Amino acid sequence: MTTDPGPIGADARRALERELADLRTERDAVAKTLKDTDEPGTRADQADELERATELGRLDQRISEVTVRLQGADRSGPPPTDVVGMGSTVTVRFFDGTQSTIEIGEIAEASDPDLVTADSPLGRALLGRRAGETVSYTTPEGQSTAVVVSLGDGDGDGDGKG
Repeated sequence: MTTDPGPIGADARRALERELADLRTERDAVAKTLKDTDEPGTRADQADELERATELGRLDQRISEVTVRLQGADRSGPPPTDVVGMGSTVTVRFFDGTQSTIEIGEIAEASDPDLVTADSPLGRALLGRRAGETVSYTTPEGQSTAVVVSLGDGDGDGDGKG
């Protein structure tokens, strides 16, 4: 995940907020298992304690990353409406004539089939593009193209009314 202070969409924000809450809950649980004594124990006890301390450090690091990302999104404001960026909702028409409305995000979720990550081939091709532009990108089947129909709504007329 990037920590650039760019905007994020509502779904990505909710996912990050859920992750942050889960991380904090997990961190509290791990912290409660750490002993607050300097009593000597067996090597197995010491190894287990070291493993929990390492896990606590990992959780603290991820909590910091997610917090910084959310704060950066707050400072950057809403997603752009004139050019495809992080958090943009984009309607694209693929080479086969099908049309789809997707959100450019940074966290892939199986529960959100309309989310395209910014570091995916299609996401990278769309970033910085405007309505009417054609993009090329690589798929497992080979090169493909798509046209940016509109930004900001799902009906393709660009009025922002979905």
